[in-house]
Amino acid sequence: MKVTPTIRAELEQYLQQEDLNLSQFGQITGMNRGIISSIVTGNKSMSINQLDRITEAMGLPEGHFYDLFIENYIIDHPPNMRRIEPFLFRCAELDKLDAIRRVVGAIMDNLLYSPKLFEIAETLLAQGRNAAALLLYEGVAEAEKYQHSERLAICQYRIFTIQIGDDQSQNLSAATIFEVFVERLDEIDQLDALKDLANVYRSLRKWDKVDEMASKMRGKAEIQYSFIHNEKRKDGTKEKKTRGPLFGYIAYADLLCASVCEAQGDHQRALEYTHAYANLDWVKETDDATQHWISLFKSWAEGNAYVYKLLSGDVSVLNDYVQYIIASSDKVNNEMVTKLLNVMFAANRYQLDVRHILKRFENEIDSFVQQPSSDMYTYQVVPEQTTRFKYELAKYYLNRGNYSYGFRYLLDVLSKSLANNKESFFIRCIRLFEQFKQFADVRTFIKYESLVSVGQRERLFYY
Repeated sequence: MKVTPTIRAELEQYLQQEDLNLSQFGQITGMNRGIISSIVTGNKSMSINQLDRITEAMGLPEGHFYDLFIENYIIDHPPNMRRIEPFLFRCAELDKLDAIRRVVGAIMDNLLYSPKLFEIAETLLAQGRNAAALLLYEGVAEAEKYQHSERLAICQYRIFTIQIGDDQSQNLSAATIFEVFVERLDEIDQLDALKDLANVYRSLRKWDKVDEMASKMRGKAEIQYSFIHNEKRKDGTKEKKTRGPLFGYIAYADLLCASVCEAQGDHQRALEYTHAYANLDWVKETDDATQHWISLFKSWAEGNAYVYKLLSGDVSVLNDYVQYIIASSDKVNNEMVTKLLNVMFAANRYQLDVRHILKRFENEIDSFVQQPSSDMYTYQVVPEQTTRFKYELAKYYLNRGNYSYGFRYLLDVLSKSLANNKESFFIRCIRLFEQFKQFADVRTFIKYESLVSVGQRERLFYY
């Protein structure tokens, strides 16, 4: 039978080895002799703070005894949340994820501990310790998977938002799993969840799902907006707030539907949706924040109206659209890449010379980066648009014989498509390279062959 070592035995051995008595060691740790004695004799369990002091006094790295702590004081013991809670926070601080996983596995057979673990997860998420919070949310979700509770739905929402990243295949899986839980959230959280799902599906170009999420979001937002402005409602209850203004979810649904129509080539219908979110005279609020959002929607509508005309073949609006970009460049910087992408779409579709436009926005193009954000649009749609913009740049430069720039952008997109598991984009890059490969120098061709080889191993591409 295997005997589990104990922290107490390790401590006793250390005291003998260093020839220290309890009083001397107590002075080193800053704890009195009685506490040290109780720990050594086994008459008293220890807190995580005491364990950290003992570990430091023994000259060992932080968290050295955490696995033993789990063995000695958590596994096969009645769960004591007064001991477990600070231990979980300390493990999160030290990024001891395996330790967190073991604790969750040891105590989650009992649903009584779900509320407390959920509360700890929420605190960790607020602290930005997403990896640690994810383990707790997953533990609670697994324990409550047959409960059909709102807490289960919130856990799934948190898991979804934490898991969304650069891997498009993983993003699709996360969205698909979470989508079935949306209806279990309360009415307000459903709006934010649907908006987040729509933006993820938009980055994946799953236009049928974007349309579905937008339709659901509009319907629910209209009900809530009518509800809060019902004159008969005088119960005085405090409203739960959405992340953005409530009317904005209705307007944003129209914006999403316009993007769906544009992707499907129906520019006339896209314009109809655009006119809908440009006209917000029905909004009842009049405060400054509301006016700010109305102004934003009108600005987006103005720009998108130019886009839909431009992409439908009316190239006469190009200069007006560029002036619009210049005028609005200081308002929403994360929209710049999308605006310039529209220019490149038109340039490649209608063989337009846009060198002067690229020169005008040279600094902005050089500064395009993919920055994480709590907002699903900025986190998913903007990076996806950045990749598309670079692909369109590659296509533009290659078609105009500027091969050094063209291949530079193309290999960058090919590399990112490989890293982010964007199979369709990876294949598009290969087709474009093959079209112009006779103009590639040796170094470019070697890098291309290397990326394609990796893509074959990752099963993103087959010859």
